[in-house]
Amino acid sequence: MSARTEWTVSASRTLEIEEPVTTLAVRLVGGTVNVVGTSETGPARVEVAELHGPPVSVSCEDGTLTVGYDDLPWKGLLKFLERKGWHRDAVVSVRVPAGTRVEVGVVGATAVVSGIAGRTELRGVSGDSTLVGLSGPVRAETVSGSVEAQALTGDLTFHSVSGDLTVVEGIGGAVRAETVSGDMVLDLDPVAGAQIELNTVSGEIAIRLPDPADAEVDANTGTGVVTNAFDDLRVTGQWGTKRITGSLGAGTGRLKATTVSGALSLLRRPASEEPDGPTGGGPVGDSPVDGPADAPSPTTPPAGKKVL
Repeated sequence: MSARTEWTVSASRTLEIEEPVTTLAVRLVGGTVNVVGTSETGPARVEVAELHGPPVSVSCEDGTLTVGYDDLPWKGLLKFLERKGWHRDAVVSVRVPAGTRVEVGVVGATAVVSGIAGRTELRGVSGDSTLVGLSGPVRAETVSGSVEAQALTGDLTFHSVSGDLTVVEGIGGAVRAETVSGDMVLDLDPVAGAQIELNTVSGEIAIRLPDPADAEVDANTGTGVVTNAFDDLRVTGQWGTKRITGSLGAGTGRLKATTVSGALSLLRRPASEEPDGPTGGGPVGDSPVDGPADAPSPTTPPAGKKVL
């Protein structure tokens, strides 16, 4: 068993960790966390800047690098409420090998994780998070913080009370997302056989798939407006629950989406479209499933979001 190495950082400082790192655990209140995975050889690096409040603890033992506050627990973090008078704030940047397993827990802090091939777990009470170029499985849990993800190739699991989920260039496997009131905007190009399951109570769901796509589709909303851009799918239900069902391509994958009162949009991205091109599709005819004329367009993404 290797010896434990510890630092107490009370001012801006950069540390190089000579011991090999296989797991990273970050716990932060306020400020920003930036985790970068690299394939370059060399020691892991921790940089603490713009530090206000109590010092940040850094330790390394048996391949586990821990950065943050000792009184911020990983278990039960989602029930954690920031205490008045803490006034904590720090900017923490960590560089680790790409294969590192990463755990990030934040309260009122912004988190950015990129280039990680190992498993990534994110827990946040508040504060938005960005995930870029992750190839390992990802699990994100938030209370009110939103998650934006780009170019994920691994499985994604997301749980939130009121946080939004935005996925751009999602080319991985399974996606399982649940919220109470958060919106979901997903631009996906899943692998064959991918399982996609989305559930929300009052949030809106907008999903864009490539054309041609490959999925068995079962999507429904209790009272929301429906948009379907695929001719091979059928929309049923004039009053109450509306459903989009059918098979796209060979139907080897599965798409199941449910919202109780939010709008539901299933959009198509032509194969020739550039990544930043316009959204395809539009409302289905003039049937009652499209809602009243003055209803908000279901193709309009939530505020601050863009369906790419």
